[in-house]
Amino acid sequence: MKKTIAAAFAVVALTFTACGAQPKPNMQLELSQMKAICELSVMECYYHNVAKYSEEDAQKFLWWSKDKKFWIEYSGVVSLGVDVSQVDFELNGDEVIITLPPAKVLDCDVDSDSLTEDSYIVDAKSAKIDAADETTAFSEAQEKLEKSAAADTTLLAEAQQRTKTLLEDYVNNIGKAAGRTYTIKWNYLEGAYEEQEETLEIDEATTSE
Repeated sequence: MKKTIAAAFAVVALTFTACGAQPKPNMQLELSQMKAICELSVMECYYHNVAKYSEEDAQKFLWWSKDKKFWIEYSGVVSLGVDVSQVDFELNGDEVIITLPPAKVLDCDVDSDSLTEDSYIVDAKSAKIDAADETTAFSEAQEKLEKSAAADTTLLAEAQQRTKTLLEDYVNNIGKAAGRTYTIKWNYLEGAYEEQEETLEIDEATTSE
């Protein structure tokens, strides 16, 4: 399975062409900007995979029967990110408490253009394959792709980490522009990858030095 990851990182620069200028006390954190950052931090993972399709006793005549068996080679893209409707923050003095949901599969699509006649590899002993079989195989490939991505905890953790890093950069840059030093605390919703908290705290300490 081949995976290629792409993401947009220009978001934090939106705010701060004036980071080296005089502090602007009116600069403040905005939930709408945080949600926009979450939307731009979505990871797109490109897959190239092979799915197997089989149907027992698909063709029968008296005591004789024949199975259907073929493979489908396909490409697809899965988008991983957080549900922006669940993102929130609270400001207590210079402490920013950010509510973060777990990363999940936001979208999943098998590229129909990747399916050609050569994409279907039929077993030499298989019963005849028709268009309905190909349609079923396509649907199963899409379902398999989504399940595979949803079970990939490494990629989901990476997607969440990407979002956290961009939110952290946003908060720190707003603080610099306003002449303030914010401390970030994370409020993880159920399913979020809390084990990465220690790493983030180290990053925050490095940033504030």
